[in-house]
Amino acid sequence: MKYYWILLLIFLTSCHSSNTVIIHTATEEIPVIVDIADSVEEQTIGLMFRTELAQNSGMLFVFEDMQQRGFWMKNTKIPLDIMFIDSDGIIVDVKENFQPCTTEDCDVYFSAPAQYVLEVNAGFTAENSIYKGTVVENLS
Repeated sequence: MKYYWILLLIFLTSCHSSNTVIIHTATEEIPVIVDIADSVEEQTIGLMFRTELAQNSGMLFVFEDMQQRGFWMKNTKIPLDIMFIDSDGIIVDVKENFQPCTTEDCDVYFSAPAQYVLEVNAGFTAENSIYKGTVVENLS
């Protein structure tokens, strides 16, 4: 059974497509290389079990509609910032410095209605002055 999960993880991480989204702050355009999670399977795994995330990279979760999203840090090994983005590419919520959950009972963090969710290394949003209302393009 252990080998099944390892093979599944390798398969799912190899299936991710990549893209570059652009975050428009008040002073600059920041490119972020993202793995795309647009299937239920990819969204379920997300960044679980990864031990590192390159600078200016992340995972973009693409959903079919706008609704409140819930995320947790179960089996996530690295701290993250999470940006919730509406269908127009506007950041509607930012959750900063989420730490990995090391217990069986993990909190679920909810957002304002969003169609996209962008996870990046913790500290990224503060370092780059990314706030609610910031525009993100190249989401699809």
